[in-house]
Amino acid sequence: MSAVQTYRYLGSSALGQGGLALQTSGGPAPNPRFFDGFLTTPHAAAVGLLAVAEVARTRYHRPVSPASLDPVVTGSRDRLRFESFSGCCGVYARMDALPEGLDGDVVEHGTTNVDVNNPLREALARVGGLDPLHMSVGPDDLTVSTLDGPVVEKKVPLPVRWLRGFAEVQVLAARFEPRAEISATEAAAFLRRLPPATDRSVLWVVPAGRTLRLTSRPAPGAVCLAGASRLVALRPMLRFARTLRVYGPTVAAGSAPVPSTWELDTGALRLSLTLSPEPYRGFSGEGAALTALAGDDVVDDADLVSALLSWDPTIDVDHLAGQAGFDPARVRGALAQLGTAGRVGYDVAEGAYFHRVMPYDAGRAERDNPRLVGARALLDAGAVELDGAGGSAGAPTSATVRSGDQVYRVRHLPDGAFTCTCPWWAKHRGQRGPCRHALATGMAVTRGSADQSTTDQVEERV
Repeated sequence: MSAVQTYRYLGSSALGQGGLALQTSGGPAPNPRFFDGFLTTPHAAAVGLLAVAEVARTRYHRPVSPASLDPVVTGSRDRLRFESFSGCCGVYARMDALPEGLDGDVVEHGTTNVDVNNPLREALARVGGLDPLHMSVGPDDLTVSTLDGPVVEKKVPLPVRWLRGFAEVQVLAARFEPRAEISATEAAAFLRRLPPATDRSVLWVVPAGRTLRLTSRPAPGAVCLAGASRLVALRPMLRFARTLRVYGPTVAAGSAPVPSTWELDTGALRLSLTLSPEPYRGFSGEGAALTALAGDDVVDDADLVSALLSWDPTIDVDHLAGQAGFDPARVRGALAQLGTAGRVGYDVAEGAYFHRVMPYDAGRAERDNPRLVGARALLDAGAVELDGAGGSAGAPTSATVRSGDQVYRVRHLPDGAFTCTCPWWAKHRGQRGPCRHALATGMAVTRGSADQSTTDQVEERV
């Protein structure tokens, strides 16, 4: 299944005579050129772009024929970002061409798909250290079909899994912190020590002096490395890199597998791979965004935030909250909603969100998340019975949820998480987001708190 988005192009992307021309549909004017200039490290840029394209055509879990999916390129203020997901959606790759890597101006903000076909791949592979690499991202105008000539129009099918993956990765990555940094020399030695591609075990990595040490168990400060062979796309870039940085969420002894980000920095470019918690798990099914999408006002909030994003390609949550007039938590919920259309990403190196120019469809969150649809149906049917009163002072510790002939018990834990007696929770133990019963209970608790707050305000006025 794919989500078809229509773009208009002057021609196909191509590399020839020292220039890489990527066609775009982004920006406020029809088909603007949002970058025109040279890449200051052409050989490294060509290798990095090939790495992103290679991830897009690879299925790391149950490998089959190449997926042949096109990476996405975004011009964002002072940099270019190239992104892709693997065919199995378990690896998210991104190369950022930083200000030091560009000899030109990003004059517009836009997003498009990069057509990395075989001729372009071969041309990039031939770029040497002394060869100039000029990049022109998008034409200035739009060609229209008439009797005198054709309008060049390209429909770009983006897989629904990619859109769902974009939404999940930005929510997960926003919880990451820097965990380790080693030199490129130590990184090369570390990557050589990794298990072969046939080994799909979940390992953990801890800093050890100037290098990294593999261990079989999680510990405070450790980073999860699931399916270590999925880091293979980093190897060609090592010769240009200065450092390898590793990012991940907070873990403790006994923690379940979690995602992680591995980033090579050349000074002018950053190439990163974000790995799903286990090799067989694609980001599209992680469910990390479900809680944020469950708010009653999230669609309206997303509409407002969407309008504000039109003016700035970078996202400061606190500043955006001030502009929108509501708290940062609601902004993050709105960003999760916009993320279902791929409009929001997260940069772990900068510790900040960024904006892609993609059409926003308010109904996509419902269509792409059956657990969210099921939770709303349970709530609307009155199937959720909270134990005790709502509100912050009397928040229920459990609830009864009736689904057909089945009755489930949901517990609301002190840390805000939920447990449930349903088969879904028994299988995943909350590691792939909440089940629909827990999601419905959370929505009921939120509504109860809001109703209680309204009642308190009325009584105070009386």
